[in-house]
Amino acid sequence: MKLHEEIDGRLREFIEAQHMFFVATAPSGDDGHVNLSPKGMGGTFVVLGEHRVAYLDFHGSGAETLAHLRQNGRITIMFCAFQGPPNIVRLHGRGSYTPIGHPDLDGLLGHFPDAPDLGGLRGVITVDVSRVSDSCGYAVPFMTYEGDRDLLIRWAERKDDAALADYRHQKNATSIDGLPAFPQAAAPTVG
Repeated sequence: MKLHEEIDGRLREFIEAQHMFFVATAPSGDDGHVNLSPKGMGGTFVVLGEHRVAYLDFHGSGAETLAHLRQNGRITIMFCAFQGPPNIVRLHGRGSYTPIGHPDLDGLLGHFPDAPDLGGLRGVITVDVSRVSDSCGYAVPFMTYEGDRDLLIRWAERKDDAALADYRHQKNATSIDGLPAFPQAAAPTVG
């Protein structure tokens, strides 16, 4: 494993070439569930600077990441090379959440020029990165990228704003541990 001072050119190129990444968060204390979520879709992750990244957060069946960010802000993002030379890059930091309806959202969305349809967008997660590392990835298998799935986009196209708000209220209000997740009022959550 090697520690890096920042997300430099080589690491940035590696990150931006990946079709998939993983997000890990956990609640504070000894109880609660650690969460690990796979993320994908082209145009949904951006490097904002040497110590700052962001990704688009679309509606999903849970809201563990949001709940954990609201509670303690801790987050790790991991990228694996499934093609080419083996490599794993981890970004550790503090995350914040800007939900739909927040006045800062449009400014953040300007950083995602290649974003997919935003109809199912729940918000943007921004991470201030405090630790950057990479490791060998020798055990990560080769896998071929065939394309992005469009199921989430198609699901959201069938919903209007009221239906999405109801979905958030029903499915995203709390984590599986009962922590508050998606804010019912459009106020930012800062980690």
